[in-house]
Amino acid sequence: MEIKEITLPRVAFHTLGCKLNFSETTTIARSFDASYFNKVPFESSAEIYVINTCSVTDNADRRLKGLVKKVLKQNPKGFVAAIGCYAQLQPDKIAEIDGVDLVLGASEKFKLIEYIHDLTKKDRGEIHSCEIGDVNFYESSYSLGDRTRAFLKVQDGCDYKCSYCTIPKARGISRSDTLENVIKNAQKIASSGLKEIVLTGVNIGDYGKGEFGNKKHEHTFLDLIKALDSIKLNGRIRISSIEPNLLTDNIINFVAKSKSFVPHFHIPLQSGNDKILKSMKRRYMSKLYADKITQIKNLIPHACIGSDVIVGYPGETDDDFLETYKFIKNQEISYLHVFTYSERPNTEASIMSGVVDKQTRHKRSKMLRALSIKKRRAFYESQLGKRFKVLFEGENKGGYIEGFTENYIKVRTPWNPSLVNNFYEVKLKKIDEVGYCRFTNLT
Repeated sequence: MEIKEITLPRVAFHTLGCKLNFSETTTIARSFDASYFNKVPFESSAEIYVINTCSVTDNADRRLKGLVKKVLKQNPKGFVAAIGCYAQLQPDKIAEIDGVDLVLGASEKFKLIEYIHDLTKKDRGEIHSCEIGDVNFYESSYSLGDRTRAFLKVQDGCDYKCSYCTIPKARGISRSDTLENVIKNAQKIASSGLKEIVLTGVNIGDYGKGEFGNKKHEHTFLDLIKALDSIKLNGRIRISSIEPNLLTDNIINFVAKSKSFVPHFHIPLQSGNDKILKSMKRRYMSKLYADKITQIKNLIPHACIGSDVIVGYPGETDDDFLETYKFIKNQEISYLHVFTYSERPNTEASIMSGVVDKQTRHKRSKMLRALSIKKRRAFYESQLGKRFKVLFEGENKGGYIEGFTENYIKVRTPWNPSLVNNFYEVKLKKIDEVGYCRFTNLT
């Protein structure tokens, strides 16, 4: 009797957006048992395509449509599932996209495996979601297999009401993983051989809220980083992003002396103009932000400080923007993530007066991106001649291998696979033609 070989359905995953999304995508992917599914790259033919969506970028709909079109070229019969933030905010809109078969919101995305039964293409996407107010549970997540770094989710949701932001509507209230779970997941990551853990969440400085299903803080973010610093991980830990009003003096002081946490802070600014900050409903003014930068640099002169900034927010005049530009120029900020403001449905800012025209938004964005390039180069130049530990990543990029120092300086050297996922002490020598640092004395 002829025995037929069983062909497992192929499943491919793709993440749009942030490190938090990536940690959740890889956690969801792990629920697809290798006994029943064959995980393949997103660029290949598959029976199932999963796209974890993002609501932060202004072209979420266009990017999703482009990806759906791409995978259907790879396999016209491919079953397409859209999950995550944009799926929670606009499920009906996504369900109407030609080729989308399943739409899962915030409460259902971690149950994706339960919805993968009939892989027949649908005329309209099937929606499973709930009211965001019902999303009050916590799902632990962490990524593995991303070359050398793992993203460890410690917190989800946000209780802030920034006037331009949809994340609370996409992810719900602020809630945290238990300290015990975070430690356990960090140890799993370390045992896998990865050398860097990046702590991620929506508002990680709010860690501890909702840790055991209530609003009371059982632990704080300072408690968390102290606990992580006390265990043996054979690597280093990076804080992804933390609000300036939650970056306490004690946190800065602790990182300055830590054996595991690296001298790199990413602190959202959004505007250097206090009028705009008030309109955005941010929880600080520019002076507090400047004070944080000063304290960090006084304690850790070689620290890298990144920042987010939004340009073209409603009511931002030329003078307001120039004040932001000058504020950033005068601060020891190392690089910027520049976001051109775009209207989000159902946000307070979307109906405000004083709309800035698209051309002006683009011009301001271009100016700040140019400033960011100058800032990064100045920071790199200030670190030349100093010694750092580089962790090399595992991708051959045009004949080069790249890596990051503890203070987030990007270096490269000719490709050598033996360097991958290893620490090497280097002395920074010069900045090359594409803006990377080169080094001597690889040890």
